[in-house]
Amino acid sequence: MHSIMNALAVALILLANCSFAGESQTPPESQTKGERLAVDLTIYNMNLALIREERLLTLAAGTSQLIIPDIPATIDGTSLHFLSLTDPAAVRVLEQNYQYDLVHQAKLLEKYIGKTVQFVRWSEAEKKEFTVNGRLLSTGYYIQPQASYSPYGQYTGVQMNYFSSGGMIAEIDGKIEINPAGRLLLPELPEGLILKPQLKWLMENKRAGEHRGEISYLAGQLTWSSDYVALISNNDKSLDLTGWVTITNNSGTSFHNAGLKLVAGDVNLVRPDQLYNYGYKAARAADESSLQPQFQQTNLFEFKLYTLQRRTDVMNNETKQVELVSATRIPTKKVFIYDGVADQWRSWISNYSYRDQSSLGQQSNTKVGVFVKFRNAENSGLGIPLPKGKVRVYKRDDQGKEQFIGEDQIDHTPKDEEVKLYLGNAFDLVGERAQKNFVTVVSGHIYDETFQVKVRNHKDEDVDVEVYEHPWRWSQWEITKNSDVWEKDDQTTIKFPVKIPKNSEKVITYTIRYTW
Repeated sequence: MHSIMNALAVALILLANCSFAGESQTPPESQTKGERLAVDLTIYNMNLALIREERLLTLAAGTSQLIIPDIPATIDGTSLHFLSLTDPAAVRVLEQNYQYDLVHQAKLLEKYIGKTVQFVRWSEAEKKEFTVNGRLLSTGYYIQPQASYSPYGQYTGVQMNYFSSGGMIAEIDGKIEINPAGRLLLPELPEGLILKPQLKWLMENKRAGEHRGEISYLAGQLTWSSDYVALISNNDKSLDLTGWVTITNNSGTSFHNAGLKLVAGDVNLVRPDQLYNYGYKAARAADESSLQPQFQQTNLFEFKLYTLQRRTDVMNNETKQVELVSATRIPTKKVFIYDGVADQWRSWISNYSYRDQSSLGQQSNTKVGVFVKFRNAENSGLGIPLPKGKVRVYKRDDQGKEQFIGEDQIDHTPKDEEVKLYLGNAFDLVGERAQKNFVTVVSGHIYDETFQVKVRNHKDEDVDVEVYEHPWRWSQWEITKNSDVWEKDDQTTIKFPVKIPKNSEKVITYTIRYTW
């Protein structure tokens, strides 16, 4: 009988073991070993960055879970790529979870609604603290859903934002208290909340032990921009130019001793109709510059790549600035331009009913713009592709102190191309444009129009002015009379280059015939 009972016990144990073996078990969880071994950043000037990391990972054989900490909060999980550099064929990722349910006061309190919590209060009579128990009824926050987008505009779902709703509510000693007095104590961090964004992978591994893993992904709120500072000479015939790269990191994590590359150009991204606009701070941080260029420029497909010739720290919530280019005594030309109708004609040209209305084209402004031009050439100390950015221009006054005289935005500018900066309007130059005559030669087919343009020079020196006019009524036109030589820039732009003596006025007249 005793032997029968022993046999039955053994059978039950074997049956139980077989049953457990058939159930799905949670794989053991391993952790990364240490911090990042290396990190390289390639930042695009469109609020996007490619991040490549190398980490030392300790992996168990078979199926296991792996936590990758210190991941940017703005990661695009769909862009992530992993490779074991130690044994690429041995490891693969079966499942990936991006965990970003970070600790927040509202989330903490939500976990304790309906539960007993403690409030620490002060007894003035006893001059010491004491605690009371209460049941939490309301957190004092309300949730507002908001559409969420990936770093480059792809819709990723709805995220919940928390806003204050007036105050916490608790039941203490059978009474309801709004904004209860005291310091709230919670016993523990609720399950599911984490301190930093992280990746959680389900891994399959054939080679147990340490693996050197390569992880690359795209993330947003890591961006860069260019800013330039120019100092123009006293005679306006040359300038000194310094270009700065401004790097802003609001990704949610820091990168220490990182390799840094910057991509300039119009890289195409697939975007939805509605884009999420990541804002960033416009602060500045100074970096020491060396005598040698800090960035080496090379080509990347049809774009330009700038590689910092040293490693650097890119900290979270930091804006830093590194010198990109510097050149002195760049030959410069100051140019005055008068355009009486500027871009107004662009709205008229799209409306065919305006073609025979004689009152159109009489509008005029009086401002004469001042520009400075220079060429991005190697013999000027430049000759490298200049990324788009804002150029601020200074000039020394009679006391030798620098004064701000204007700024303009430049687009991506290849080498040997001309840069033209609009700095404002000349104080001592005044323009005037008037329609002097409008004649219907053949109704609905041929019209003659005469204009008079005046530019007055109140300066004590001669000036060269480029006067622009725009034949806009129809594409077929000809100048039938003109007081001065003119040039055709394009089908809708003609130019009268004129010299105006000091303290005098220049008058330009011309007649144009439209035919359709």
